Order: sequence, then structure tokens, then C-alpha cells
Amino acid sequence: MSLSDGVDLRRMTRRVVATSIAIPFAAAAGVIAVDQVRVRREPPTGKFPRAVPAVVNADGGNRFALYTDGDHLYEQMLADIRAAEDSVFFESYIWKADAVGEEFKRELTAAARRGVDVYAIYDSFANLVVPRSFKTFHSALNVLAFPLITPGNPFAIQTYAKDHRKLLVVDEQIGYVGVYNIGKLYSDSWRDTHLRLEGPAVWELANAFTDFWNAQRRRHHPSLPDHGARSWEPRIRALQNMPDRMLFPVRGAYIDAIERATSSVRVTQGYFLPDETLVDALIQAAERGVEVQVLIPEYSNHVVADWAGRAVLGPLLEGGVRIHLYQHAMIHAKTMTVDGRWTTLGTTNIDRLSFTGNFEVNLEIYDQAVALHMEEIFTRDLTNSRELTRERWDNRGTLRQLVERAVRPLAPLL
Repeated sequence: MSLSDGVDLRRMTRRVVATSIAIPFAAAAGVIAVDQVRVRREPPTGKFPRAVPAVVNADGGNRFALYTDGDHLYEQMLADIRAAEDSVFFESYIWKADAVGEEFKRELTAAARRGVDVYAIYDSFANLVVPRSFKTFHSALNVLAFPLITPGNPFAIQTYAKDHRKLLVVDEQIGYVGVYNIGKLYSDSWRDTHLRLEGPAVWELANAFTDFWNAQRRRHHPSLPDHGARSWEPRIRALQNMPDRMLFPVRGAYIDAIERATSSVRVTQGYFLPDETLVDALIQAAERGVEVQVLIPEYSNHVVADWAGRAVLGPLLEGGVRIHLYQHAMIHAKTMTVDGRWTTLGTTNIDRLSFTGNFEVNLEIYDQAVALHMEEIFTRDLTNSRELTRERWDNRGTLRQLVERAVRPLAPLL
């Protein structure tokens, strides 16, 4: 090969690489632009079936309340903060500076000023658009802003991890976990799922907060004592994805539960970009006679994620998995029930960022009463969805298929 041939080859290689990078981002820009037109023409109504929170008594002296309506949830969370006597642990990925966010800030401040030990965490990246003035807190509060980038190896996952968790623990007697961020949008327009817990298992959530706080606090922050569990309840566990320790148990719990399924698997996900192993587990369950149903938004608030995740829908439908598309509102819940006995509920999306990138927390619950109520919620959600049939999917058009293929390489970034 001559010198000129080598130069031409390098130029061609650079062009091929540049094109392969440019195509997915250009396709993403196109779907965002088209979606903006759709949203202006047909804005989401925010209307969906609502129900008052249901209370479930579980084994081991634990009591659960399941919330699918933000107004009810925020009202109860604020009441519990007002009644706090010893401590409040508060953690939210997004904390808006609107009326709802201001009310939480006022109540946390009031609790701290009356002598309650208040610890609060929010993610800096998720709140970049929140005014700086809102992020100025009374000195009585202990507040940690999880940094945009953590020090360390620039090529390591944990350097870019986000704190995607949502927790509230009051007096280590009441605990909350789920997907509701703090803000008016989530209270009246999104369909999320959150859980309130009383009983010995609250330790699971208190311990999750303590672990994170002590690992991430700055020198001026006090440490939290690690009391250890008063009892060991293996049927209820907080699963923590912790990139700084390279621990990612939530993905394993999903796959393990699906592989054990004998009758039903019901998945609800706001952002559904499963990897090949999880797709195979769902298909294999369907093939052995398990009724596998997946509920996702018809249109989420991240349209690129919608398009990037569509590549898996064809194989799932072909494998016998039923896909349901939620209508008129953003369903943001992250739950799964198996065989009417096992439930997981928490902050973890079925995508790479949540499974192997961000700090997350899911509660794993082996209790029939909880699982049956979660199945009731799933059934109610289906009344506000349409099923995606294989026939409709196969006839979706060549242009759509080309866009799906173009955007799919972005899935590992979402």
C-alpha cells in the first residue's frame, strides 16, 4: 500500500466513524422536533383513573400504603414531617422550586428549627434549572447536593452517576420509597407509584439513606449512626444500586424473579430499554405459559428513549409478551409483580443508566397481600391503555423502522 493509499484509508475511516456517530444524533433531533409538534397539537390531558391510597397489612407487623396520586401522597408526607420528633431523612432526585417544592422546604426547615435532626439530599444535575436562591437552606438543616461529577477516574461509571433515589424516613418509624419527585407536575399530571411503610421493615429504608449519606457527605456534614437491623425480615429488602461500590442488585432481582415465575409477570415502566438478558427472560417465561404483560407510556417525556426502546418490542410480541401503551398521561411508575406473591417497587428504570449507572433503591417485597393489591393497580391502569398487537406493530411502516434503527445505538446512553 502506498502512502497516498494509507492517507485515503484514514480519511475514509474518519468519515465512516463520523457518519455512524452523526446519524443517531440527527435521528434523535428529528424525533424530538416531530414530538414537539405532536405535543402542541395533542397535549397530554393528565387524566387517568385515580383511587384513594389503599392500606395493606403484611406479615411481620409491617403496614403498607400504596399511592398512585401525588396530591394524596404529598399531603401525607408533609403531615408526617410536621409530626416528626427526632429525625427526618429526605432524598429526592428532582426538587422543584414551585409551590409544592416550597412547601416541603418550609416544613423541613420548621422541623429542623424545632430541634428535629433533618438531613436532605438532592441531585445537582437534575436540579440545574432550579433557581440558586431555592437551593439556599437554613443553617439548621443538613443538606447534601449530590455533585454533577464525582472525583476519580474519568472513565469510570461512578464518576458520572446521578442520585436518582426518592426516599423519606421520619423518626425511623415511617418510610417512603417510590418514583414521585417533588413538584406540582408530578402531583397532578403524572401517574407514579409510591409506598408508605410502617413497621420493622422501615429499617431497610433508613439504612439505605444512612449508607448513602455517610458515603457521600462532606467534611462539614455530621455522620449518621448505623444501628443495624432490630430484626431480620428476609421477605422485605431494600435493594440499592451503588455505583461507587460496583453493586447493582436490582437488575439481578428482576431477572431472578422472572425466571422463577410460574403464572404471571406484570411490569410497569416509564422508560423501558431492557438488555438482551432481560428480554430473553421475559420471552422464556411467556413460552413456558406465564402470562407476561408490560405496561409502558405510549409517549413518555423522553421521546428519544421511546424510540430507542422500540427495537425490543417486536421480539417481545413475537415471543408472546403482551405490550400495553398508557394513554393521556405520563406513566412513570417502576414496578413488577410475579405470581401474585412477589413485588418490587422503587426508583429503578429498566435501562442501562438505572441498572448499571445511577444510584437507585427498590424495595423487594415477598407478600401476597401487597402483590395482589399491586395487581389491582395494574388492572386499573390497563383500563387507560391500548394493547399493541403484533399485527399493528408489523404494519408500522418503513420510515418508522428506519428511525428506530437509527436511534437504537443511543440506548446505552439513556
